[in-house]
Amino acid sequence: MKKDKEKKNQEKTVKLEKAMIKTKKDKKPSKFIEIIKKRWLVDGTKTLFLVLAIIAAFLGINVLMQNLELTPLDFTQEKLYTLTDESKEKVKNIDKDVNIYFIGYTDEDSNLDLAKQYKKVNEKIVAEAVDINNRPDLASKYGIESGTQGIIVECGEKSKVLTANDLVTYDMTTYEKISIAEEKLTSSILSVTSPKIPKVYFLEGYSEYSLSQNMRLLSIYLGNEVTEMDTLNVISTGKIPDDCDTLIITTPNKDFDDIATNAITEYINSGKNILWLNSAITQEKELPNVNKILELYGVKPFEVGIIRETDVSHMMTGSQDLIIPEVQYSSVTKDITNSIGVVLINATKINIDTDKLEELKVEKNDLLLASEGSYFRTNFNIQSTNPVEGEDKGTFLVGAELHKTVKDANEETGESKLESKLIIYGENYFVTDYPISQTSQAGAIQLAYNKDLALNSIAYLVDREEDITARKSTGTVTYTATQEQDIIVRAIIFAVPGLIILVGIVIWIIRRRKK
Repeated sequence: MKKDKEKKNQEKTVKLEKAMIKTKKDKKPSKFIEIIKKRWLVDGTKTLFLVLAIIAAFLGINVLMQNLELTPLDFTQEKLYTLTDESKEKVKNIDKDVNIYFIGYTDEDSNLDLAKQYKKVNEKIVAEAVDINNRPDLASKYGIESGTQGIIVECGEKSKVLTANDLVTYDMTTYEKISIAEEKLTSSILSVTSPKIPKVYFLEGYSEYSLSQNMRLLSIYLGNEVTEMDTLNVISTGKIPDDCDTLIITTPNKDFDDIATNAITEYINSGKNILWLNSAITQEKELPNVNKILELYGVKPFEVGIIRETDVSHMMTGSQDLIIPEVQYSSVTKDITNSIGVVLINATKINIDTDKLEELKVEKNDLLLASEGSYFRTNFNIQSTNPVEGEDKGTFLVGAELHKTVKDANEETGESKLESKLIIYGENYFVTDYPISQTSQAGAIQLAYNKDLALNSIAYLVDREEDITARKSTGTVTYTATQEQDIIVRAIIFAVPGLIILVGIVIWIIRRRKK
């Protein structure tokens, strides 16, 4: 019996040993891991080589990712680091080679990253960082010295040079830096590839509104467009320059003299266009020559008074003088009709002599209308917030587009119809640098889409409808990821590290139990 018991114990021992051997075979480690342990980690030199190989692989992946020039993830509300659809649409059909040289910039610069995205839309547009010491040809041609920064947009013999300061502007109220890099780059690309650059002139000498002073922001925004601009003193020139595609007239506070009246009349009769901005009149003035020009389009003299609003949905910050007119659909306003709209302060109504339009060969399109809840106040001593007896109430015309046929088409001679266009607004303040109120955080032109209304009007008048758009707002950067992006970001930040920690804890517990 004792021998049988010992025999059974021996058999159990043999079976147990066999089971342990089998288990070890089943848990045979990876050959790759064994090689790393036995051949690399036991030798300090080989370990160093392994670490260096890992670092080299990491750097190689980074270089590869840079060469791929992947579009960066942009979670800002204004999409400041990615091209807008408007820019993509404008450059996609360019058939000329365009080089954008970033002199003195590194490959990590955000503006260079933005410029490189044009190539994804159109392979003919290439942006690169350049060491001016390696390109003496560029240094000589553009006068760029070593150690300085500059951006050269070049197409054949045409070029445009930008500085770092050209890519930003400032809110003079908040002193906030505002990026206008995309607008500048896109307009520069279009300007060097366009066969003709339109030119606008601002008439000076008859208004308190000056392009160089209280309309500086408009000057900056207009400079971002494919448009040249200049001021005009018609007394010294005696005429409107031949290269003027659009003349901009701001609220006259004194009458045109005969030289200006004749020059503007001749300009209209040659089929050229005008943008007219007119603030409300607070006191009666005799402006017969000004009214003579307006009459050519069927516009009656402006009356003393301002439009006030009673509908809270059509006023800004509860102020009756800050009206939000109803934007009518047109070529000028098509991209801003669905926005918050336009904000006007102390606007005046535009009176059209509709009975004379046919005689004058003028067609009218409404652009902006005050709401039905508005009224026209002529007596500024009245304190009532509601219209009083005798005050006009209802919808008023605040913006209009007028087409005047100067010469009819002639089938016999093959001459096409010649017409002059006038876009007129009963407001001037909305395109100035002045804040709307003492507590306002931005100039009027930066509110809502005021700048778009002005710039779209000019683009339409200079016959560049491709420049009509709702432009990117470039104020503060705001994180606005979509729900899907938010989930991904949160997963990367929280879930992935948490999962790694959890797996580590589970493995540690399992190993401890085995011991």
